[in-house]
Amino acid sequence: MKEFKIMLPTVADAKEFVAVASKCNFEIDVFYNRVTIDAKSILGVLSLDLTKILTVEFSGENAEFEELLRAKAPSKYSAA
Repeated sequence: MKEFKIMLPTVADAKEFVAVASKCNFEIDVFYNRVTIDAKSILGVLSLDLTKILTVEFSGENAEFEELLRAKAPSKYSAA
């Protein structure tokens, strides 16, 4: 299981995230507090507090998706 911390501060960022996640053939979950959302659901992702750091978990392999996650990492997590 892989875990990334990301931020999606704008609706455009959220749309891009969902579009890339939707291309993956494995489940992707987004967590914030006690809420778990399917990363392929635009309504679910937009229902989260986009001003906060979100946790993304998945167990598959997709280079494009992981590159996007690294690009969306908050600055204090980007070196990890």
